[in-house]
Amino acid sequence: MPISQQVQNQMKGASWIRRMFEQGVELKKKYGERSVFDLTLGNPMVEPPASFRAALREAVEGDVVGAHRYMPNIGYEATRAAVARSLAGDMGVALSASRVVMTVGAASALNVVLKSLLNPGEEVIVLAPFFPEYRFYVENHGGKMVVVGTSEQFDLDVEMIAAAMNDRTKAIIVNSPNNPTGVIYGAESFRKLNEYLEDHRRRTGRTVYVVSDEPYRKIVYETRRSPSPLAYCRDTVLCSSHSKDLAIPGERIGFAVVGPDVEDGELLLNAMAFNVRTLGFVNAPALMQRVVAGLQDDSVSVDWYREKRDRLYQALVGAGYDCRLPGGAFYFFPKCPIEDDVEFVRRLAERRVLAVPGSGFGVPGYFRLSYCCEDWTVDGAIPILEELGGLGGKSVGAATKATKGVSQTAGDLRPGFPLN
Repeated sequence: MPISQQVQNQMKGASWIRRMFEQGVELKKKYGERSVFDLTLGNPMVEPPASFRAALREAVEGDVVGAHRYMPNIGYEATRAAVARSLAGDMGVALSASRVVMTVGAASALNVVLKSLLNPGEEVIVLAPFFPEYRFYVENHGGKMVVVGTSEQFDLDVEMIAAAMNDRTKAIIVNSPNNPTGVIYGAESFRKLNEYLEDHRRRTGRTVYVVSDEPYRKIVYETRRSPSPLAYCRDTVLCSSHSKDLAIPGERIGFAVVGPDVEDGELLLNAMAFNVRTLGFVNAPALMQRVVAGLQDDSVSVDWYREKRDRLYQALVGAGYDCRLPGGAFYFFPKCPIEDDVEFVRRLAERRVLAVPGSGFGVPGYFRLSYCCEDWTVDGAIPILEELGGLGGKSVGAATKATKGVSQTAGDLRPGFPLN
């Protein structure tokens, strides 16, 4: 066989997000672009802010000697300093350029961090529902992903995390605002998590790192910023990108930040600088580093998302879906009106509305809708969602505890279903 067994197994469990997107491409070919209402991908349709376009023109037209040459693996010092200043101001922590590594998006940051932390067989806790690629990132570097549930409202539950930890636990991946729920974990939850991890370190002599995936940090609706464990948990490494706040996912520009008090932080930073190169990323794109250096406090307007969020929420609740109003990001994660989430998503697809089953995020019985799309997509999807909302009766009842539906093997899913 020309490919590894591990990769073959991973391909079988490939992301439902991509699977549904690809089926959407086929439907659009058959029925026309505007006859298919695709709510699958978190691919921002809003354009970048004017400040980005101005900075891009300046970077392209500027006469900077050596602008396209190799640089240090960790990126330009001026850009790293700008990232550190912005985060320090937001979070009230002491940061300098030396704690920042520029990366090829958040995915690169996560892989660089996990490669630097993990020994073979060590465990990484992820909180369900979770971004499905986390499993592959962990397995890429010899680790084992351990799925831990969240509360009834998908909030972080420290007791459940504590119950899952053992002498092989090396890290916890936290994603807030969360994909797929839009839930923002509170500062008090992070304080409580830090208290437990500090106690765990004193009792066992083992440090468990909090790896915080924060690409949606600025996409929030009722607050200025989402709380970050970087401000509350001692051993935190923050991973992020400008894919969402500047709406430039195709530019692949992100960063990783090692908290100021992380145990053996200098050693970890040296390992990350080494792994940026040896994993093949080498360094973040030179042009984009220069562009985003002056945009660390900029973001797209969330009003574009808020209008769609509120309109879709009213429609979902009015149709009887059990659904929490997202505090951030641009996703809904409603409970299905029937037990089988894959079957429900299939029924939506028959009516040319594309969603992602909750099984793909480790929590069967739910489905994800992305509203970072154009108005006509939301307008076309709403009547179909309203029609199918009554499948299980007008009232679908209270959400079950997330742990009850947690799938320990996200790859253990049904193959893609046929669409007529």
